[in-house]
Amino acid sequence: MDLRFLQTFVNVVKLGSIAEAARFEDLTPASVQQRLRALDASVGSQLVKRTGRTVQPTVAGRRILGQAQKLLDGARDLRSMASDNELPAGPLHLGATPTALTSMVGGALKRWFSLYPDIEIYIEPGSSKGLYTRVQDGALDAAILVHPQFDIPKHMEQRIIRQEPLMLVTPAGLDGTDPLDTLKTQPYICYDRSVLGGRLADDYLRGLQIRPRIRLELDGIDAIGKLVSEGLGVSLLPSTNTLRLGPGGVSLWPLPPPVPRRHVAILWGRGGVRAPLAQTFAQLLAETQEAARNGHS
Repeated sequence: MDLRFLQTFVNVVKLGSIAEAARFEDLTPASVQQRLRALDASVGSQLVKRTGRTVQPTVAGRRILGQAQKLLDGARDLRSMASDNELPAGPLHLGATPTALTSMVGGALKRWFSLYPDIEIYIEPGSSKGLYTRVQDGALDAAILVHPQFDIPKHMEQRIIRQEPLMLVTPAGLDGTDPLDTLKTQPYICYDRSVLGGRLADDYLRGLQIRPRIRLELDGIDAIGKLVSEGLGVSLLPSTNTLRLGPGGVSLWPLPPPVPRRHVAILWGRGGVRAPLAQTFAQLLAETQEAARNGHS
């Protein structure tokens, strides 16, 4: 059985389309269909069928899907273990939130590829909640995300990379030297209260018994910063170093203590074959962040 054909089967099921799987694998649809027919002959059953405009697994296909993924994961682990170097072979499958991608990952990647040019990294963007689940399930080797407010399981390791205090964000021309008065008098763009940063901001305002005039509520720190820069309101956001400061952008103002802080961490599976890769990347990430902080001080 050719594992490439098994991977094609899994991709067709996940994407629900032969055409989409062909684009994903950089193959022609005819090649994908040929692989599926060869796999059907190998296992002795038809594994997918067309249902309307989508392709769905047959009963046999559903039965083998989980085992097929285990075989592919095992083959990937085997390739990683077959390394002549001190570290396993890659690739390292890394998740990261959009904010982490724009503010943290670049420097660590530069150092990584200067030290380990032959070890590839695949990066998957996503929300902190989704990335946490994928690391826990083993679909990702590691992820950079907002640290959850609960203890992580013992089979996972973590390293806090950055602490991000909440800041008052105003349009660049607006005086925010009295942040509490600004929050009481200006329209407020609320950071989504279903995510950790938004809950921290909401708890802070409640503690001060401030009820701002909410004009908008949305997720996305950079998106909120853009709306603030256009004069649509002010906001409380974690200090991520991604907002455009100065003319045409925003100004950041410190808040009266105690100021909540959001923690950004990298998490990885403790016992995975590529755990040493994740741990090494975590060390490089921490070192580049420390160098950036020292450079700004």
